[in-house]
Amino acid sequence: MFRVKKRTLLLIAGIVWLIAGFNVARLGVLSYLLIESQWYLYLFSVIVFMLFGIMFFQMSRKHTKRILGYEDYRPFWHFFDLKAYIIMACMMGGGIGFRAGGIFPDIFVAFFYSGLGCALALAGVLFLRNYFCYARFLEKETTTL
Repeated sequence: MFRVKKRTLLLIAGIVWLIAGFNVARLGVLSYLLIESQWYLYLFSVIVFMLFGIMFFQMSRKHTKRILGYEDYRPFWHFFDLKAYIIMACMMGGGIGFRAGGIFPDIFVAFFYSGLGCALALAGVLFLRNYFCYARFLEKETTTL
């Protein structure tokens, strides 16, 4: 009933990561509006984006490879593995908890969340690219076996 084609798992992952990235980046941009931003904060946002972008790029490759190895139909929640769900829950819970507790000042939220959100959205774009280039990935998988 809740089973989808493995290609659809890439689409679901792309949508989830895009939504998460948009929401996190939105919080960062709103925090930029609350502070008197300096030029170096934008540089910090770019650095955060690059660091997390590299990590999420590698993660998207790993999950795409895992998804391609599945049989044709899987439950829709298999776009992540258990480890990824645990990491996501910890990051979301930590971020929400720290912000609600006032531990992170607006200046930190501004540059960190902007960079992190854009990197998350990039991961969504990568999964969507993998969805649209699915035939090429399957061809590549069968030639390497």
